[in-house]
Amino acid sequence: MPWSSPYVLTNWIELAVFFVLLITLAPLLARWLIASIKPSASEASCFASLGVDLKTEMNWKQYSLALLFIHLIGAGFLFLLLLTQGSLPLNPMHIPGMSWDLALNTAVSFVTNTNWQAYSGESQLSYLSQMLGLGVQNFLSAAVGIAVAFALARSLAREKTSELGNFWFDLWRVTTRFLLPMAALFAVFLISQGVVQSFDPYVTAKTIEGTDQVIPLGPAASQVAIKQLGTNGGGFFGVNSAHPFENPTPLSNFLQLLAILLIPAAIPLVFGRMSGHQRHGRMLFGVMLGLFTATLAGSLYFENMANMEGKEVRFGVFDSALWSSVTTVASNGSVNAMHDSLMPGTGGLAMFNMQLGEIVFGGTGSGLYGMVLFAVLTVFLCGLMVGRTPEYLGKKIGGREVIATSIGILLPSLLILGFTALACVVPAALAARTNSGPHGFSEILYAFTSGAANNGSAFGGLSVNSVFYNVTLSIAMVLGRFGVILPVLFIAGSFAKQKTIPPSAGTLSSTSVTFALLLVGVILIVGALTFIPALTLGPIVEHLLLPTGKKF
Repeated sequence: MPWSSPYVLTNWIELAVFFVLLITLAPLLARWLIASIKPSASEASCFASLGVDLKTEMNWKQYSLALLFIHLIGAGFLFLLLLTQGSLPLNPMHIPGMSWDLALNTAVSFVTNTNWQAYSGESQLSYLSQMLGLGVQNFLSAAVGIAVAFALARSLAREKTSELGNFWFDLWRVTTRFLLPMAALFAVFLISQGVVQSFDPYVTAKTIEGTDQVIPLGPAASQVAIKQLGTNGGGFFGVNSAHPFENPTPLSNFLQLLAILLIPAAIPLVFGRMSGHQRHGRMLFGVMLGLFTATLAGSLYFENMANMEGKEVRFGVFDSALWSSVTTVASNGSVNAMHDSLMPGTGGLAMFNMQLGEIVFGGTGSGLYGMVLFAVLTVFLCGLMVGRTPEYLGKKIGGREVIATSIGILLPSLLILGFTALACVVPAALAARTNSGPHGFSEILYAFTSGAANNGSAFGGLSVNSVFYNVTLSIAMVLGRFGVILPVLFIAGSFAKQKTIPPSAGTLSSTSVTFALLLVGVILIVGALTFIPALTLGPIVEHLLLPTGKKF
């Protein structure tokens, strides 16, 4: 296929402005985020009146138990809310409760920051479920990821202690001082652009043909704001950010795109400041930015054929390809076009972005600690090559840390490939495809990639509202989330107990260009060795068959 790009000058100007704003605003957000977790005198006196000491801290086990507790309570509450929404208030359209398997999948999805949607919001969720259920979890799941990144940063700044901070205080401060103000400001902007925010029943209008058309309403702007800022991605409406009531204008499209990456881009800079290794934080930011630029370039190249299938006319090919890359390098999953209609190369890169662990830039907090796992692995491999005890930012990496790192990196890969293989031999799972051949395989592979990577986007051609997919994807989402968080907290606990070793002549610099290249190499090699065979059976072979006119 010859290169004949239909992109115009305004597209490239938009992209340049996007990168400039991202690089400029990330350090400012990092400062705000660090300031938000500092205790204030008024807060201390308020909590003291309740008998709570803000100086109380937790070790990694206590931090983990508190984290698991709030997820368990949140999932149980949301599950019951979805089952019983039909008899609860703020349900003007009298939408009934969900089936048990769909309620389970949805509850797990939002609690784990995945926001996978096997439902259509306007037809299967009440306003109460959207706000009290999904909206609350959008804030909490985003704050939890940031809290874990804080704990990891503290472990590198401290020595000879078991304390990583207090999970409850981290969660409270991030939510009330950072996420809530940002989301409120962004929601006001979205309302100004035409995103709906209403409690009225749906409106029935007459079309020019004389038929009735139901126009859904609801408190959408408040949820859309935090779904993008918190890298949640779950849409208020079924078609997500392709819906004109969620994403009505080119300006709302551009700023939602920027909102998806802002906090994830700020987190490595926060990590650098909190850990006392600012240059390392900037290096991690640079690696993330470089990998994002590379996969984005590939997506724009493959999608340059002006393929408008599955795309909104008001956004076009360029913004659709840009969004597909942004939403999959972040643990977001929102879409402004149907990924099932992307060119095979673009869809393959979207999958590969997630299969790397969504570390570029990843979710709020989760992208950072996923990248740190790869940094630890890189240091370990380099240490083996030169015969030295590996050290990461002054902390020794022993056998237990390597095992925890391996679990955090490899478990999501096992879930993706294992469940994909299972779905390919279960007749009911295969019957859910709308396409045969390599594209049908890509639909299944994409679904479990999205679930295990806690992304939430989908090819859309797979009918996933079945017991098989609802249950297996729930398992993938839970293990994909906590199978990474718990090893990270274990490593943080181990680092905090160690004495910081000053750098010596033989210490591998973690801020150099050499280390950055080694880190990129390890990320790509692990990703390639794990997933290239599966991608070959799906998007790669489909791309190679395009010139023959073969369709699936």
